[in-house]
Amino acid sequence: MTTMKTLLGAVAASALAAGAAMAEPGLIIDLGGKFDKSFNESAYNGAQRWVEDNDGADYLETELASEAQREQTMRRMADRGANPVVVLGFANGSTLEQVAPDYPETNFVIVDMVVDQPNVQSIVFAEHQGSYLVGMMAAMASETGTVSFVGGMDVPLIRKFACGYAQGAKAANPDVEVIANMTGTTPAAWNDPVKGGELTRSQISQGSDVVFAAAGGTGVGVLQAAADEGELAIGVDSNQNYLHPGNMLTSMVKRVDNAVYDAFTAAAEGELQTGIVVKDLSNDGVGVAMDEFNEDLVTEEMMAAVEEARAAIVSGELEVHDYTSDDSCPALTF
Repeated sequence: MTTMKTLLGAVAASALAAGAAMAEPGLIIDLGGKFDKSFNESAYNGAQRWVEDNDGADYLETELASEAQREQTMRRMADRGANPVVVLGFANGSTLEQVAPDYPETNFVIVDMVVDQPNVQSIVFAEHQGSYLVGMMAAMASETGTVSFVGGMDVPLIRKFACGYAQGAKAANPDVEVIANMTGTTPAAWNDPVKGGELTRSQISQGSDVVFAAAGGTGVGVLQAAADEGELAIGVDSNQNYLHPGNMLTSMVKRVDNAVYDAFTAAAEGELQTGIVVKDLSNDGVGVAMDEFNEDLVTEEMMAAVEEARAAIVSGELEVHDYTSDDSCPALTF
């Protein structure tokens, strides 16, 4: 009898695993929309690439329209049978912490936050490393000796970008001045291009001639304002160089697209691992975008400095301070 129960249990477990492998994945787009030209759009592009690479494959998708929808949307996606459920954005962390235990047979993946649950894969990025490299480029490109940063919501993650940027800028030019402003303290800060433009023009009036935006949809206004004023800008998450050719020094790409693509692929193959996954310079999780839209702006000297710094960071010879490790930044005062 015991043997029969064990056998039946094993068969049931196999069936469950097979069912999970065959289930359609789900993607929950964070506030700002899937066409924010930044974080969300990168994730959407990764999902679309997975569909194109897998004939007949499809996934479930929904977009958050308000803070109040977080838990309801997450539960609804799990109830629809999506597996895994990929959730974008650190703001979903506390909600997933509550929801995941109620769906033990569903795997969840969260991008940009760590959720310690047995059925959750947490994907985080070394944004400070990539920001260090574009900070070096900003300081080397600047003619005024002043560069700037516009963040979205004032949270530790965005300060992590700003801190890495300032460290890189000061490594390239110890005398450089770095101006940093955040758009706001609520989620609305991710989708306020008008405010982003205002902050950028204010920074330019203070002497900045290179601005780095890490602000989601707000960043579109930052990049536009820099272009209108004839100054250089640096994009984020997606490669945004194409938005304003001739004014985009580079983009600090954060391969959210690869994170989503890899999660969908692993789940389809029944190989999704839970726990923490770190994407950094060593595995091309972050990096500097080069293409036909910015090649005339980036000198050989800049690229040589970037490559040297990248190699030093990957080898461990150079450590970029992570703001989120102790809520402090040696190169910037917030």
